Amino acid sequence: MTKKRIVLASAFILLAVIWGRSQTKRDYLNESISDFDQRLSWFKKAKYGMFIHFGLYSQLGGEWKGKIMPKYAEWIQAHADIAPQEYAMLTHTFNPKDFDADFVAQTAKKAGMKYIVVTTKHHEGFCLWDSEYTNFDVANTPFKRDIIAELSAACRKHRLKFGTYYSIIDWHHASQERNIDGTDWWTLWGEVRMKTGKKEEYVTYLKNQVRELIEKYDTDILWFDGDWVHWWDLQTGKELYNYILNLKPDIIINNRVAKRAHFKKDFGTPEQKHPDEALQHYWEACYTMNHSWGFKTSDTDWKSPQVVYDKLQDINGKGGNLLLNVGPDGNGNIPPESVDILLEVGKLLDEK
Repeated sequence: MTKKRIVLASAFILLAVIWGRSQTKRDYLNESISDFDQRLSWFKKAKYGMFIHFGLYSQLGGEWKGKIMPKYAEWIQAHADIAPQEYAMLTHTFNPKDFDADFVAQTAKKAGMKYIVVTTKHHEGFCLWDSEYTNFDVANTPFKRDIIAELSAACRKHRLKFGTYYSIIDWHHASQERNIDGTDWWTLWGEVRMKTGKKEEYVTYLKNQVRELIEKYDTDILWFDGDWVHWWDLQTGKELYNYILNLKPDIIINNRVAKRAHFKKDFGTPEQKHPDEALQHYWEACYTMNHSWGFKTSDTDWKSPQVVYDKLQDINGKGGNLLLNVGPDGNGNIPPESVDILLEVGKLLDEK
């Protein structure tokens, strides 16, 4: 073999090795304890974060055609049994012109919070960013601004970690349909059906959008929900978990990516409650400041700053984080009561 051929052969071998390495996928389900703890180290230190529930439902304030709907405002499509085509008309009036990402991040910072998690896509299927994979997004509203881009930038500016909530179920996507065998709001909409032969198509859609959140907005947390539906199984969730971590190895993911009762990586997510004692895994309790996650005009039963502070201390003392929710209204404003509570809790933390 000539010298030139030897050089060329060596180059091809090197390229093959590099290509092979680039195609190797790491199994994060078997991540070492030390690597896992290192990845979660900032989360353990953070202790306190802001949850933001914001979507088309925000402009309704918990009311549909003059009637106040029960329970959570972000579930209004289910409670009022609104067809996806009719609900989608809300995009024509979505214009939260007062939304100020810098104010949101500053408020979180003053409150003593270390991270923010925002609902990029709730069960309604509407996306708060300009997604390549759907027209049912903020770019196709009078508002047009990319809320997720603005929040991501504001978090970086104020040195907060940035997280993105993503619902596994999607009432707007063509792969899913209202459960016609249901008898109430939960069995009709909570147990939304996957159409026959459509799951693979939807999982691809989901992965594409998750990749957008990572590549376009550098999200630090992916916070999933909706894992309870029967068609979302443990194995699919585990595969998604590995897919995400191979895209961004230092990201953290909540346990609802799979089946929360059986899967605890990376952290558990008790909702509107927290355990009586320390747990053997990382965890974060999420709470509302009144009763609803999404903005609800009629919901004025606010927790006092002292109640929130005491919850935070109790949760932190048991090794958990508190993710405390705000629900901006249809104009994009966080209710002043929420802002006051947050700032007062911040003062109590400063006095500690």
